[in-house]
Amino acid sequence: MAERGKALAFWVGLLIVCLVIGLGIGYGYASMTYGKKIKEYKTTIENYETQVSDLQSEISRLEDELKELEGKVPADLWDLYFKYIKPKKFVDLTHSFRPGIPHWPGFPDSKREILYWYEPDVGTMGYGFFAEYFCHVGQWGTHCDPPAHFHEGLMTIDEIPVEWMVLPLVVIDVHEKVEENPDYVLTVDDIKEWEAKYGPIPEGAFVAMRTDWSKRWPNMTAMRNEDAQGVAHYPGWSLSALHYLFEVRHVTAIGHEPTDTDPGINTTRGIYDCESYVLSLNKYQIELLTNLDQVPEYGAIVIVTWPKPEGGSGFPARVFAIVP
Repeated sequence: MAERGKALAFWVGLLIVCLVIGLGIGYGYASMTYGKKIKEYKTTIENYETQVSDLQSEISRLEDELKELEGKVPADLWDLYFKYIKPKKFVDLTHSFRPGIPHWPGFPDSKREILYWYEPDVGTMGYGFFAEYFCHVGQWGTHCDPPAHFHEGLMTIDEIPVEWMVLPLVVIDVHEKVEENPDYVLTVDDIKEWEAKYGPIPEGAFVAMRTDWSKRWPNMTAMRNEDAQGVAHYPGWSLSALHYLFEVRHVTAIGHEPTDTDPGINTTRGIYDCESYVLSLNKYQIELLTNLDQVPEYGAIVIVTWPKPEGGSGFPARVFAIVP
């Protein structure tokens, strides 16, 4: 009986030892497995916390940039004017006019009379204030040619939309070529050269040809530059260049410094194909511009305006650029 008790005690002890060993192994395995999981979870949480911190920093940076950008965006047109327009340089592209200035030879000279003057015996009608009488053709001084100037039934000067009076200004500079050849005409290659530097001419732009011919103002003889046979020699546009500007780039208007769109060697023979083409498109042009050497080839805005004579064939214009 005692022997049986000892055997039972042995096996019970062995069982307990096995259980203890099994529990230890199980605990160790569980501890190793779950510990690894816990470590992975902690690492993941730390990574997420780092990402959250980075995102918060990025959000803070973007919020700062947003505030800065909002400060630059004009709240209204007054804000636009005071922040971006008023501080810029303004360049007058208009000649002052008077009797005797250069003009198309088929037009008479202008007349100007003082009707009222501050003191007696000066004005032809009275005194007490200053008032003058002006008599001139529509195409006088720096002026606007509306479509009706050449083509019956198209827009007269009062019908040109005011939206066409504030435009991006493109200046194509050919003055060095004109120095070498006063009969030079602006070509498609000149336009492509400009576009290679600045990109495509924007739709709706005002394109001005810089020749520095205006530096001859107000000398009529120098502006016409006639030879011994009476042929005028001054620069102009080529018809192919105008086709490209109006039909490919869809510009709104053109401008130039001489008295005509066409070169002098053509106008002397009564050929005005370029001017006729531009106006036939129901577009307008400005002639006798000045100071184009004071504005950049790219980036300026041009303001082109004039009085509003009903059904008018043209009129002196006031043209100026706002330079960036």
